Amino acid sequence: MSSLEGDGKELYEETYCGRGEVENRIKEQQLGLFADRTSCHDFVANQFRLLLSSLAYVLIETLRRTALAGTELAKAQVTTIRLRLLKIGAQVRYSVRRVVVHLSESFPMRNLFQTLAATLSG
Repeated sequence: MSSLEGDGKELYEETYCGRGEVENRIKEQQLGLFADRTSCHDFVANQFRLLLSSLAYVLIETLRRTALAGTELAKAQVTTIRLRLLKIGAQVRYSVRRVVVHLSESFPMRNLFQTLAATLSG
């Protein structure tokens, strides 16, 4: 029973599903990007940690929406993108003109990572 006016199905789909989707995004940020880690004694430090987590979420959401569109990770959760694509072992070599990332030959997302890097570099 609800005090809101309207058809039950429309009310559910337009109001409650949207609210649930927002809660899923909050949960995704808390669990996937550690937004719930506010264990510092100083308020400013906790606020800064939450800001960094929020910025990371915006970056990964932008990456998912733009560069990962049409790939197997296009609808993946933040945790999946972080573990499969970003939290990987690699050798990084710097020179004057470029940065070279050497991935393992057995890295399962190697082709996707290379495509992503090419997309992001322009």
